[in-house]
Amino acid sequence: MKLTIKQVFNNNSAIVDLDSSQKAIVKGKGIAFNKSKGSKIDSSKIEKIFYLDTVDSQKNLYFLLKDIPIDVVTTTYEIVDYARKQFNYSVEDYIYITLSDHIYGAYKRYMEGDYQPSHIPDMSDKYIEEYLIASAGVNIINQNLKINLPSSEIRNIALHFINAHTNVETTAVDLTKKVDFTKLIKRVLLRNNIFRTKSNRNYYDRFMVHLQYLEQRLNNMSADTKFDRKFELEMERDYPGSTSIAKQVSAEIKKARGVELNNKELLYFIIHIQRITQEDGLNDAR
Repeated sequence: MKLTIKQVFNNNSAIVDLDSSQKAIVKGKGIAFNKSKGSKIDSSKIEKIFYLDTVDSQKNLYFLLKDIPIDVVTTTYEIVDYARKQFNYSVEDYIYITLSDHIYGAYKRYMEGDYQPSHIPDMSDKYIEEYLIASAGVNIINQNLKINLPSSEIRNIALHFINAHTNVETTAVDLTKKVDFTKLIKRVLLRNNIFRTKSNRNYYDRFMVHLQYLEQRLNNMSADTKFDRKFELEMERDYPGSTSIAKQVSAEIKKARGVELNNKELLYFIIHIQRITQEDGLNDAR
């Protein structure tokens, strides 16, 4: 079977048309060598295929390709595809953006010699599937990108799946209640003398990416458990300043949106804020 190329990324990957509405990313050694848009490729040479089933998934791909190398993007698709096929694990489409952004950041820090192991608490007892997915994910990252991230990176990848997990039936976003969380949270950061600087801009910008999808997560916010509370207390002990700012953010969101962040989301906020303040050399004991 011959497939038509929609866009060539490099010698080994391209987007192809499957029918009038569906597209897919295909990978294979030399599969797109010396080819261009409109060329035909032999489907028997495809080693991996990632389906772009929805309009949103296609938009997300083109958004990603503006700033993130294709090898990182396809690595992200491979990890999400693994989660869906091996665990029937359902996630929001925004994970392609947030996870690609994270993987690219980790890759750059590794290559620059600045990579730091994760300090996120181990939650594998509670989130077994997510940690199994993340364990395979780190192997995929290391193999595809030719790096050697430590096993603690599993915690970072797992947290992305924990946050993006959704049931098949999701709650629709109420457009009348939408809030510009980016502006709201920037105000909280400014009150605490936290600005975007040359040294913290990578972490600051990643936090802003995370906020773009907060509305969707608020509409599917799960209840806290004793297990979640345990890790909030650990983070509060280790990072009191960042925890205080995260709780200020939570209070502002509750005031504006009427929904309180659960402990998983609060944990993610603490991690982002701590990374931003660390890069600027701010003292967490404020």
